[in-house]
Amino acid sequence: MQNNIGLFLAKRALLNPHLEAVVEPNTGRRFTYAELDRRTNKAANALRATGVGKGDRVALLLTNGVEFVETFLAVAKIGAVVVPLNWRLVPDELEFILKDSGSRTLVFASDFVAAVAELHGRGAKTDISDWVQLGGDVAPFALDYAAWTGAASDVSPTTTGSDDDNLFIMYTSGTTGLPKGVVHTHSTVLWGLLTIAATADVRFRDVYLISLPLFHVGALSPALANIYKGATMIVPAGFDPKQTWELFRDEKVTSGLLVPAMLQFMLAVQPADSDASTVRWIMSGAAPVPVTLIKAYESLGVEIHQVYGLTESCGPACLISPDDALTRAGSTGKAFFHTNVRVADEDGNDADPGQPGEVLVQGPHIMKEYWNRPDATASTIRDGWLHTGDIATMDEDGFVTIMDRVKDMLISGGENVYPAEIENVLLANPAVADAAVIGVPSARWGESPLAIVVRKDPALTEAAVIEGCKGRLAPFKMVKAVRFVDEIPRNPTGKILKRVLREQFEEISTD
Repeated sequence: MQNNIGLFLAKRALLNPHLEAVVEPNTGRRFTYAELDRRTNKAANALRATGVGKGDRVALLLTNGVEFVETFLAVAKIGAVVVPLNWRLVPDELEFILKDSGSRTLVFASDFVAAVAELHGRGAKTDISDWVQLGGDVAPFALDYAAWTGAASDVSPTTTGSDDDNLFIMYTSGTTGLPKGVVHTHSTVLWGLLTIAATADVRFRDVYLISLPLFHVGALSPALANIYKGATMIVPAGFDPKQTWELFRDEKVTSGLLVPAMLQFMLAVQPADSDASTVRWIMSGAAPVPVTLIKAYESLGVEIHQVYGLTESCGPACLISPDDALTRAGSTGKAFFHTNVRVADEDGNDADPGQPGEVLVQGPHIMKEYWNRPDATASTIRDGWLHTGDIATMDEDGFVTIMDRVKDMLISGGENVYPAEIENVLLANPAVADAAVIGVPSARWGESPLAIVVRKDPALTEAAVIEGCKGRLAPFKMVKAVRFVDEIPRNPTGKILKRVLREQFEEISTD
């Protein structure tokens, strides 16, 4: 079988044509694998008819739904390259990605027609020649997605592109500086799927909930893994904590991926008649998972399996196994099956067990490169190891515990302080709904931790927050000041936007 990721759908449709592939709870639409494959062929042939060929970049500005899945796989089948776009970006940011990637086709949802119309009006600033709109009153400059695909043949197109040919360019969140395009090939994605299948408890006929946006690897890789394993994807339009409980009950969800913030929001709105009896496990990542959160779901009979991964690794890096999810709560487990992980000190040597160091990842699913960024590629992948910029410890048994990002670490009195550790303590306070920690200037200590807190209890005071940390943190890690906010800013995958917080509280010092 040719190693083209789009052909995996054709194979699954051949093997299990009547198995449900995609369910959209917000629209009520349900599609079997045979139906999804025919829709994908129509999209592939429509792309071919507009001149899209091997290596051409096709950008997707689409919310979660069957059209995202089918268009991604259609682009894969014809050997073109997908550029998934974060639909929370403003036109200037989208323009940069479209121009940087050299995308020639943009498929966009009607939700974003205003932003796309602005981009279209900028003309030569992008290389887009074909604009395709899904839904709504179609803009005069755009093709109608339904008519465009509807007129095309549903016969499988001649497949081009495989193995080391590029499959997608996924731009990093750009929390600092300009985003970089992470390039994955059919081969790196295949190995990503193989290592997920060999490590995670994924089964034929599973029902997998996809709540993260599909433009993110934390949703895209599981979606492709579901096709590979023969599972059903439940794809709501977006994350809604109340709806998630309903989907657990009504769709008999067995597994999924929810970031810690989502899990916290769900606990706050859990209905009295909630039923998660079919849920075997939920992966959680993008940030260290508080132990209190793991134990809260344990009491509901739901295992939380902490996962650690990156866009650059096509997702997989470390995963806690079902055997260790509770006894090793707080750890992100060991390296995935086809993956090697090291924790290295500043000299590049293996750190001693329990000592913090940078996480290095190696495996055949590591990205090919950063698009048009040879210097950044060379500084990130050295001697075959991906340097993640994340800080962790590894114990004698190989269990990895993520501590923080290198750039988010602060130094107080000459000691390294990892905000995630303090955030874990803050979130254990029942009066705290959400929390983040940043470093602020201190004449005495150089930097000191500032806690930014969302209150669950309106009566919570700064003194009570600080008092709640005493005895649980070393003095040099202690929170020195607290600010209360209505919401912690996060990117679409739930990561705290520390840059935004640093800008918001740049005038604060703890002296």
